[in-house]
Amino acid sequence: MSSNSSSDNLCASDDKLCIAKEHDLAVIIVPVLLLLSFLVTLLSLCIVRYCPERRRTRINTSTHQSYHSSTHRHTHTQRPSRRDHLRGIDAPPGINPLEHEELPMSVQEVQQNVRPTLAAEPQMSTEGHNRGFSQVTALPLHFSIDPDNKVGLYRARMENRDVILRVLKETANRSEKQDFFGFASFVSGLGPHPFLPALLGVVSEPPMIVVEELQHRDLLGYLWRCRQENSSSQSSCEMTEKRIFTMAGQVASALEYLHSQGCIHGNVGARSVLVGGDLTAKLWRLGSAHRRRTQANVGAGEDVEMKKWQAPEVLGRRAVSQSSDVWSFGILLYEMVTLGDPPFAQLMATELLQYLQRGKHLKRPTTCSNSLYSLIRSCCSWNPQQRFSMSELIGKLQAGERSANGTNVIRVPEPMNIERYLREAGYGETHNYAVL
Repeated sequence: MSSNSSSDNLCASDDKLCIAKEHDLAVIIVPVLLLLSFLVTLLSLCIVRYCPERRRTRINTSTHQSYHSSTHRHTHTQRPSRRDHLRGIDAPPGINPLEHEELPMSVQEVQQNVRPTLAAEPQMSTEGHNRGFSQVTALPLHFSIDPDNKVGLYRARMENRDVILRVLKETANRSEKQDFFGFASFVSGLGPHPFLPALLGVVSEPPMIVVEELQHRDLLGYLWRCRQENSSSQSSCEMTEKRIFTMAGQVASALEYLHSQGCIHGNVGARSVLVGGDLTAKLWRLGSAHRRRTQANVGAGEDVEMKKWQAPEVLGRRAVSQSSDVWSFGILLYEMVTLGDPPFAQLMATELLQYLQRGKHLKRPTTCSNSLYSLIRSCCSWNPQQRFSMSELIGKLQAGERSANGTNVIRVPEPMNIERYLREAGYGETHNYAVL
């Protein structure tokens, strides 16, 4: 017989207290036992899940340390094929991290006119440590350094090639470090291009970005040196109109590539172009493009010192665009043909927009041919729709290169006066336009 039948026999049908006592085993004790068994099972699973994990973590940590010790012992005999980890911070995607490259970056106090060197340069041998940096020196800048600048620049040798080290200073906070490595990730994400400087890697401590060095550094300084050397009988700087078309075509190629990646440069000018030993031109100064990509509230006129290179719609507080890059490219052509003259030198930066609204434009330099000046005017058209597209601009530059004079060297007799240039270009007296 069932338990229900048994309880019915022992208790009267209307005696509910008796019936509850008869069912206490099924109603109270069994559920309590089931709950206890569930808790014991859950505790056992937690022990199995987490305790071995901690043991494996300790084992892996010791193994990792042992591996690095072994790597250091065999540095002289075998070089790793890849460096996939970056100590202290995850490497941005696509960047070749330079593991184990620690470098003391404190600069000694030096007397004036003496090039600063590092207080303690890493000791390198010719047989081993060929991944390290050697011959590290502080990079001299053209103008005085802005005290708020968070990046120090150094020249060094790495793997038998010249490199530039962009080192974040010790005073940088966490946000600035994130932005520093975010810029490296942004540049790496653009991918390689023959007319963009090569990003060679990053270092976590000190925070450092390693970029290829181009022998002549920025184009503006190179143009100024052409002025000085042209006054001598033996000049190694020969800027011809054909050379202008060639270098401008290389910059335009890089600019078209950036546009294809959804990036607006917004900072095109001679100071934003680097020049290699073979006079190859490479476009740099991508900081504004990075800020525009990562920050939604970047203003159209954020670069106050750039006003004389900005298109009129940007001066009018509209957003930068591909066509505004084309306008700035026209100003770059003007800089090249004048060997580094500032545009609209006779105007204050605050007067420029009104000047352009009256239909005024850049005057033709005496060193500029009709074909090159026509190209400058087309790039610097008031109406953005009337400016060249990048593909049209590259076609015009290629045609101009084929027909341009490659023998007559452009000469500007006046030497460059830095103070006057800063004033006429709209820069502050302590502005630092260093490009790396």
